[in-house]
Amino acid sequence: MEQQAHFFYALELPGEVKEKIKDTYRTLQESFSFKTWVHPQDLHITLAFLGNAAPEKIKFSNALIERSIRNSASFTMEIDHLGLFGQKDAPRIFWAGLCRSASLSNVRDNVFSACLTAGFKLETRTFSPHITLARKWTGESPFLYKMIEESNPFKDEKLVFNAERVVLYKTHLGKSPKYEPITIFPLASRKNQ
Repeated sequence: MEQQAHFFYALELPGEVKEKIKDTYRTLQESFSFKTWVHPQDLHITLAFLGNAAPEKIKFSNALIERSIRNSASFTMEIDHLGLFGQKDAPRIFWAGLCRSASLSNVRDNVFSACLTAGFKLETRTFSPHITLARKWTGESPFLYKMIEESNPFKDEKLVFNAERVVLYKTHLGKSPKYEPITIFPLASRKNQ
């Protein structure tokens, strides 16, 4: 029996950024023992996680999102640090972090509000924009937080890219890559602003 699909809205990473992050995996995997490393095609910045969702609610939220971000311009993002979620000595999520961005916050707020208006119950935690790289620490010894700064491939040279599209993804558990783009919402070209 197939598990129910989950849906989420995310900021898409350009293909060349996914490739550059993939290039850092070998070095990171030598330093960090995590059970699962995210497939490079699945790298993204989550804006709103919907879970299992009725088609009517998705259609409604899609219409609201299209309207709310129609005039939002594409914007520059910078990946500059690494971080963790979960216990410090046995983290469950290892991620790449982004420099603060008012443009990202505005797009996320518009997407989040549209989903709430469409009737979705969303997480209320503070938005912490990140790109999940790996899950579940499996190292024999406790994780040493200082290793993050020592192994950060972005500390000397930030990874800079242009954020151009919000995407509704569908999750296919057990597949790799497991996130399928369903609907794409392009941000306005900065030339048109």
